Amino acid sequence: MKRREFVKHLGVAAPYCQWLAYRLLAVQGSLLLTPLLGEAWGAPAAGLVPVTELKHWSTPDYTRISITLDQEVRFEHHKLPNRLYLDLSGTHLNPGVKDLTIGDGLLKSVRIAQFQASTVRVVLDLDSIKEYKVFTFSEPYRIIIDVKGERRQEISASKGEVIETAKPEPPPAEKPKPQQKFRPGRIRRIVVDPGHGGHDPGAVSPSGTREKDIVLQIGLNLAQKIREELGIDAVMTRSTDVFIELQERTAIANKVGADLFVSIHANASLNRGANGIETYYLNLAKTEKAAQLAAKENGTTLEKVSMLQAVLFDLMANYKLNDSAHLADEVQKALHKKAQTGYPAVKNLGVKQGPFYVLVGATMPSILVETAFLSNDRDEQKLKDPQYQDLTADGILAGIKGYISSLK
Repeated sequence: MKRREFVKHLGVAAPYCQWLAYRLLAVQGSLLLTPLLGEAWGAPAAGLVPVTELKHWSTPDYTRISITLDQEVRFEHHKLPNRLYLDLSGTHLNPGVKDLTIGDGLLKSVRIAQFQASTVRVVLDLDSIKEYKVFTFSEPYRIIIDVKGERRQEISASKGEVIETAKPEPPPAEKPKPQQKFRPGRIRRIVVDPGHGGHDPGAVSPSGTREKDIVLQIGLNLAQKIREELGIDAVMTRSTDVFIELQERTAIANKVGADLFVSIHANASLNRGANGIETYYLNLAKTEKAAQLAAKENGTTLEKVSMLQAVLFDLMANYKLNDSAHLADEVQKALHKKAQTGYPAVKNLGVKQGPFYVLVGATMPSILVETAFLSNDRDEQKLKDPQYQDLTADGILAGIKGYISSLK
């Protein structure tokens, strides 16, 4: 009897019969899930959390899978020789969520189905992987699976879809003594990430200035300077007022083979007197203020930040921690120095560390720059000033240049 006929013959059999049918089919084909049986469960029971989206971003050496749900759920994940699967307890599958065909050299496909009456199962069919990490983001709740293969031998790769590519340089004008062209060395591509966007305004000042607008202008300016002054490809996660999910930002950087990732933000504090510039890299928050800032930028709560910190040790096993700290130091010093040329009283708050979602999973040195405080009246006026925006882009550029030069 064919599988579909067998299931149809069961009709609306009792759960035990459905479980037995699954076991028989599993023995026949070594199946981990069968959508045919998922259909037999009928309408979802009340109280189950819907699985609303399944997405992926991939390259031949990196794939990120994102599973979105309406709220937090318990789940388990298990690794078999050729499969990795997750069971999501207390869930039901929305009709529009479909399997993914990937075939990127790491994953063949991702299958999803109603495995039991209150359990959705997600199966990753593996091709060739070296390691994987499973972690969660909040608001909305997402389960993230990062799968990695053999790392590239070179720090840079030109493969992958480039969202914004470098423009051809015009022929240089004749000069008596032309300046020596900057040599980017091993750095070939930098991702510039203006924070927030679309329906997410980020921090908003008392007078209505929105973080998403300020950092987009700085980001566009910085990307142009990277291309024109450093001769390096600059890819932007967004170049217009659109919303990009946090897990997608580093996925873009990984996908295009970026060598550096720079996320640009504007700060905010309940203390209206707080002001100045600070630069972060991914690590455990050492102060309450760092944890509060991470909660703001993550769009979540301090409690969720604490939960993320509990798993950061595992997540950062292969993270470019020292390189990121070095990049943050170079950018912070150069940015403060450059800002002082137009605003001598600007405060240097230094390099700090924190558990920022936007930096999690990046395979290259990554930093988050807080350019000033929108919650402070004087800092807000600076951020609105095109001169300060230009100085900020120049400062970050100088820091990147200093970092690259130090690698030689």
